Amino acid sequence: MGCMTFDVIEHFLTWGLCTQTSRYHYISNMPLMALDVDTAEKSFVFPETSNATFEAMKEWGKNMGKVSIQCKDTPGFVVNHLLVPYLFEAMAMVERGDAFKEEIDIAMKLGTGYPMGPLELSDYVGLDTLKFIGDGWMRDYPEEPMYRYPKILAKLVEEGKMGVKSGQGFYNHNKE
Repeated sequence: MGCMTFDVIEHFLTWGLCTQTSRYHYISNMPLMALDVDTAEKSFVFPETSNATFEAMKEWGKNMGKVSIQCKDTPGFVVNHLLVPYLFEAMAMVERGDAFKEEIDIAMKLGTGYPMGPLELSDYVGLDTLKFIGDGWMRDYPEEPMYRYPKILAKLVEEGKMGVKSGQGFYNHNKE
């Protein structure tokens, strides 16, 4: 279920609210991102969801000035489904000694036009958050190798290095 810690579908089925339900996934950093949500495709989440509810959810995103996309209910929907394994692979490259963190970030910024490199972005998202996502995905999809994070992530989190929020992650964020 992506980043969720419980399956909301079971609760809505129990409560009989499927006609009034649709998933909505906010993209961090909400005030800065034009794409704010992945709206899970109606037929894949709740076949019983009314067209009015589904359209209301899309309109709600539009009213917030966001672009709402439609997708199948997959782990991480679209953005995190692609992004998190990419971040894990950048970490694995550091762990294997393929390249230094700075070179990986420079390569991805200059080579792809991304505003942040994957290790910079990992620190911004929060290493504990990425580990939490990975733990859930590995629990729910143990046979899927792209959901496995490298040991360096667990090590940094264990050391209290969470990224920007703790002042240390792959980079030092303390302003001394």
